Amino acid sequence: MDKIFSGISKFQKSVYPKNEELFHKLAGGQSPEALFITCADSRVDPMMITQTEPGDLFICRNAGNIIPPHVPDAGGVTATIEYAIGALNIEHIVVCGHTDCGAMKGAMDRDSLADFPHVRSWLGFSEAAVKIVNERDKNASEEERLNALIEENVLLQLVHVRTHPFVASRLAAGLLELHAWVYDIKSGTIKAYDSESGYFREITRAKGNAEFPKGNCPIHDHAD
Repeated sequence: MDKIFSGISKFQKSVYPKNEELFHKLAGGQSPEALFITCADSRVDPMMITQTEPGDLFICRNAGNIIPPHVPDAGGVTATIEYAIGALNIEHIVVCGHTDCGAMKGAMDRDSLADFPHVRSWLGFSEAAVKIVNERDKNASEEERLNALIEENVLLQLVHVRTHPFVASRLAAGLLELHAWVYDIKSGTIKAYDSESGYFREITRAKGNAEFPKGNCPIHDHAD
């Protein structure tokens, strides 16, 4: 904990004073641009990889960046989506997976999770993606299948998020965009799903501006 306590001290002494005006503004409310749903993995830092500031992202994290389909019962992810879209009027939802995802490794072999019943149950929300990869990529290596599952899982969760009432209604009105990303921890690159080509493509830089793949809102076989 020494590193954490030292970090608090550094924040209060040097970081906060340099950003005092921003924090005073944020004390009165928030108006984030995107709901960023990503994995709880400690190696993934949404604000670092997007170089955003406090107040820019409404962040939801869990094992496997999973979004359960909407049900009437209360749930943390469901409540977060409901508030982000219904109250904060956020116009973008990003679901961001990452390489070497432990949750997806577990999803590939849920029988190995007998000692972790809640994790095993939670990863059931990725089962359709696992079945797709097992059928389509049955001859691929284990690493290739894992990377394919990481991408398929992100797309599957965007299918799930469409079942949430506020999301469905804003999509129908053209007031919301969905984005499927995968962050590569080793290279620092981020790939976004391009629905026109059906592939994930790297977000690149050109003349100082980010070039995004077209058609980030996927229309995918998972919906069938």
